[in-house]
Amino acid sequence: MLKNPTSAVVQSRKFVTTVARIQHTDNITSKANMSTEEPIAVPSSVPGGRIQRPRSARRAKEQTSERKPVTKPPSMSMFPLGYKDAVSQWWNSVTPTMAERNVISSIPYLREAIASGTSSATEVPSAEHPGQAETSTKIDPYGPRVWKSTMVALSGKNRGMNEFSVERVGEPVDDTLVMLHGYGAGLGFYYKNFENLSRAQGWKLYALDWLGMGNSTRPPFRICAKDPAEKITEAENWFIDALEEWRKIRKIDKFTLLGHSLGGYLGVSYALKYPGHLNKLILASPVGVPEDPYAVNADMPEPMDSTFQDEFTVDQQSTTQDHRAPNANLPEANAPKKRPYPPWLVWLWDANVSPFSIIRLAGPLGPRVASGWTSRRFNHLTSDEKQKLHDYAYSIFRQRGSGEYVLPYLLAPGAHARRPIINRIHRVGRQTITPATETQPAVKETGYPIVFMYGENDWMDVAGGLAAEEKLKQAKVKALLHGTEEEKRKENGGVKVVIVSKAGHHLYLDNPDEFNDYIQKELEETRQQTLRERS
Repeated sequence: MLKNPTSAVVQSRKFVTTVARIQHTDNITSKANMSTEEPIAVPSSVPGGRIQRPRSARRAKEQTSERKPVTKPPSMSMFPLGYKDAVSQWWNSVTPTMAERNVISSIPYLREAIASGTSSATEVPSAEHPGQAETSTKIDPYGPRVWKSTMVALSGKNRGMNEFSVERVGEPVDDTLVMLHGYGAGLGFYYKNFENLSRAQGWKLYALDWLGMGNSTRPPFRICAKDPAEKITEAENWFIDALEEWRKIRKIDKFTLLGHSLGGYLGVSYALKYPGHLNKLILASPVGVPEDPYAVNADMPEPMDSTFQDEFTVDQQSTTQDHRAPNANLPEANAPKKRPYPPWLVWLWDANVSPFSIIRLAGPLGPRVASGWTSRRFNHLTSDEKQKLHDYAYSIFRQRGSGEYVLPYLLAPGAHARRPIINRIHRVGRQTITPATETQPAVKETGYPIVFMYGENDWMDVAGGLAAEEKLKQAKVKALLHGTEEEKRKENGGVKVVIVSKAGHHLYLDNPDEFNDYIQKELEETRQQTLRERS
């Protein structure tokens, strides 16, 4: 975060100079061939596809004859949106809550209900219009369903979580799915998943904006601890304490947590601090799984400084293509993935500059800067959806900084965690719920299914998920060897790693059909387990 006006001017000038160099470099590199890196075959135990990117360039060269030529994506400037259009969008930009409402109005069946007049546009449930809408069976073959938006007030000043929910009318709710987004995103990014995942009988779906992100309230983000380990704990607690307070308000005993990227990382932290409330944990391309010595030992910024990991260089059109190869080798489980970092990314991270601070400082040119990410992230969608998501993303980016400042406390440059998941994943689902007393033994968790999901072309390293899988299997063996007879009888631990084809880091948006199919199967397994326990 920029600390004074003079610093802001200097940093902005440096940023403009850096962008100019980037654009010059892009013009040169766009003429070069694409990387010859290839996907990697997944063992038969891993469903869904292939793991991407071999470690050796020599190996990739040897395999060139076995694969089809790679089609070069169309050239795209760093910031595709023109200056005039950027100023026009800035001047005429919709409010963040209205932008969310526009995205939600694209949900199947809810969209048709709006078009048919059975649910007017003003009744679309969103942060702009808290309330609910219902899709009838005439339009919705899986209905009737109630779509509801609420701002859930939390304790303290200016603390509230933006909530979107879907529920089938006339059915008892046996299980709950809670969907949590990643860094700098919002619940609207799941708009291609809400309809499909809310078809399941006996389920109620919630999607939340983390406190300080999306359209939740944005209280000041302050870390008071001085010890590095305590800084990490305090930063994690800022989010997961709010999630636990929300759970209590909603009176939910147990739920299935689906977290993407940073949402997955925080989901693990929640599972460890608040045991006994999850019946399944689904981690979609979670950040911070593998261990990296630099991330653990690197200096952390003082309070209110921030850094970030971004994806401006990713072209989603090519990401959603199939890159599977029949003959390739697995990467080593403990070898960290090497990622090419562009100069502007390294500079911004080292300078502790939030990407959203740049957009806010850009003023009328903010939409142009945001287009550097949105044009690549959403270029596989229809023009209408691309524009809605661009507006939605920009509306989130331009809001007052709050939860975004957590990043440098949890991650070091390269998106490696300062407190890696791999070093604590074996304790998930094995915590003590109620300590032992003089008359009663301790009540412990007896495991629950954990699913790691990655895109076929994910820049998150699936090797971390495979290593976590082995640790969880070992934890289950240990529990069966040393647990009580009652604990052995209730044992429910399990783990799997799933690869979604034709998808990258945002697998839920890149290939929603396959992603939704996997999640539906997980929901059905959880429901059957719930029914068995109740019977």
